[in-house]
Amino acid sequence: MTIPVLPALNWQMDASWEAVLLYGLIGYLSGSFLSAYYIPLWLRHIDVTEDTPDHNPGTANAFQKAGIPCGVLVLACELVKGMLPVMLARDRIPVYSPGFALIMLAPVVGHGWSCFYKGGGKAIAVTFGVLLGLLPEARPLVLLCFFYILFSTVLRIRSHRQRSFATFFFWSLSVFLLVRIPPVAAGCAGIAAVLLYKHRRPDGEGSRGRRRIRKRV
Repeated sequence: MTIPVLPALNWQMDASWEAVLLYGLIGYLSGSFLSAYYIPLWLRHIDVTEDTPDHNPGTANAFQKAGIPCGVLVLACELVKGMLPVMLARDRIPVYSPGFALIMLAPVVGHGWSCFYKGGGKAIAVTFGVLLGLLPEARPLVLLCFFYILFSTVLRIRSHRQRSFATFFFWSLSVFLLVRIPPVAAGCAGIAAVLLYKHRRPDGEGSRGRRRIRKRV
């Protein structure tokens, strides 16, 4: 009996690790700017972590607390801060280079463990930004959208935490099976691990981070 095997996976070692570290640092610092916290605070004098169930400095709370216009601006910033470092890195670092996985992971880690805000955020919006930066490789982005829609509508999971767990678990598994670019698959697995960790607390039990950069209002 013939045992089916996965198609050959191509790794290339032609990217300098100096470039990887440079773009990784850019991605981390970009991700560390929590626009969902600072933009409502600066423009509307609203702390989106106050009086919310999870105290999360995230896009959803920005929409809820600061209104749609401010929320749209926050969402745009979150997408750009994930997308731009990846797009810039692609000019120097091939997606088949192992270091590219670290480039993908850096903005998400920056958002989850910000150097500007202790505690960080849950990193969902910035994840979509990172995947936008991979275009025209669209499979990771399409798969993530598919599972979010699936578990939000068809197989509806009401708990945000449980829905996120299901989404990112099945997303990372499907990327591994369907995306034949090992560093991209590895980067997605790392992102999924970060998102699962950041959603480990039950709904309504988020922790309130202490601000390391504070705007007096």
